[in-house]
Amino acid sequence: MANTIMNSTAESLLEFDFEQCRLYTRHHAKSFYFSSFLLPAEKRAAAFAVYAFCRCADDLVDAAGDSGLASIHTNIDTLSAALDAVYEPSFLARHPRSAFGQTVQRYAIPKVYFNELIAGVSMDLTTFQYETYAELERYCYRVASVVGLMMTRVFGSTDTAALLYAAELGTAMQLTNILRDIRTDLDLSRIYLPQEDLLAFQYTEAEMKAHVINDRFIALMRFEIHRARALYASAERGIPYLTDDGSRTAAAAMGKIYSSILDEIEKHHYDIFSERRYVGTSRKIALAAGCLLSPVQGGRRALKYKRDQRSDILVPL
Repeated sequence: MANTIMNSTAESLLEFDFEQCRLYTRHHAKSFYFSSFLLPAEKRAAAFAVYAFCRCADDLVDAAGDSGLASIHTNIDTLSAALDAVYEPSFLARHPRSAFGQTVQRYAIPKVYFNELIAGVSMDLTTFQYETYAELERYCYRVASVVGLMMTRVFGSTDTAALLYAAELGTAMQLTNILRDIRTDLDLSRIYLPQEDLLAFQYTEAEMKAHVINDRFIALMRFEIHRARALYASAERGIPYLTDDGSRTAAAAMGKIYSSILDEIEKHHYDIFSERRYVGTSRKIALAAGCLLSPVQGGRRALKYKRDQRSDILVPL
């Protein structure tokens, strides 16, 4: 009888932990949260648990303005130590109510993905500009592509090729974030658009800080939007490699909804300074419905990633 009560209590606490992850995701990632309801319930809960960890890591760094760098680094070290503990064989025996621990072990998500994420968000503490797209792409891989790799483990796939496309989708989504959040990032003294791109279009930092929208800025934005859309288009080819239980539709919807932020930027004549651009609920519903009705065709092609034999993960070439 005592064992039954203890097991029931542990299950209730685990359900509570998963619910906290769901609420956290709903608050911070509305497009991701909306698309996740196309997943089976079990995978949806796992996706929330993964997202909650990733967002927590990002929030630690974004709090740098409120506390000293030493405090931020201490918090990051604490998070890394907690991650190490999750991968200890006895972790679930000691922490049976951990939604994140259950998810990581059930779906065999490699720890190196989370290590890369922590390294990526930590870059925001010291790097405020990127000279080249290659440098920015490395950052995007760490903070976003690895999230796609984590989610592919949760979604399930029939071919490791799915990982390659998931990495591209992550980069596309991060580039979309960067274009949407130019003004917000300026307030944090960050300019993510590569300096080589600003130079190529003869648009200056001073103009950006003054929120100048001119022909040169519009040309720059068109170039960056085209780059992101090319990645979205390529990533679609990996969707058929995912398991056919709603995971394909969820991944397709995530891409369609997020890429529609680019449509909103265009719709408002590239004005990302006066207001944050987003996709409304009715548009999200229409896009998700379209994914249900129109299966995406797949296919292989060479991508700019390789498998690291030491860690068995994908890394940019």
